Amino acid sequence: MRHGRLAREVALGLGVYGIYLLVRRHVLATRGRERAHRAAERLVAVEKRLGLDGEGAVQRAALRAPRLLHGLNAGYAVFNVGLTVCWLASLYRSGDPAYGRLRRACVLAHLGAQPVFLLAPVSPPRTLPRFVDTLAEGSGIDLEHPLLVRFYNPVAAMPSLHLAFAMVTASAATEHASSRTVRSLARAYPPVVAAVVIATGNHFTLDCVAGAALGAVAWRVA
Repeated sequence: MRHGRLAREVALGLGVYGIYLLVRRHVLATRGRERAHRAAERLVAVEKRLGLDGEGAVQRAALRAPRLLHGLNAGYAVFNVGLTVCWLASLYRSGDPAYGRLRRACVLAHLGAQPVFLLAPVSPPRTLPRFVDTLAEGSGIDLEHPLLVRFYNPVAAMPSLHLAFAMVTASAATEHASSRTVRSLARAYPPVVAAVVIATGNHFTLDCVAGAALGAVAWRVA
């Protein structure tokens, strides 16, 4: 019985990821990169009008600390999504009823972003001349490598799924934890993720705001 349930959960995860890859394939096959690059330039202009264009300053500060930058790169590439997956696995393994809500919230956040990725793709800041691709230059990880780019959508910066997952994970941890310290750390988690994705040139400020809003709505609906 438990093995059957696990198989269903894995199938659900793979199905959601499959939808993400189908959206990626369609967008890239229909001149999505060109549209996404123009959208990124427009987003920069909007942020300037709103006084939210602080990504460059955050990057410059991170670039002055190479060791910190390696940590930020690792956080972006592995830690953020890995923490959500590990938290889900821990709740599932222990049979905690909180697993169901967190899983539903993650699925809702992921699927909720796909229409935007499909209809209004946006390139990340690192693709623009005034920003730095810290993973490539600081850690030697080329996200545009033909092998790596098969497994993620390179024009899905808005909204930030990193922030969406951070919000649902933080919300779940806040409700689940009995320790005040753990709850405080959980509440600080989304702002830390926002600093990481901005410093590494992978998201704009407005991407983070939209991702956090998506995660908050997904958690509430779930």
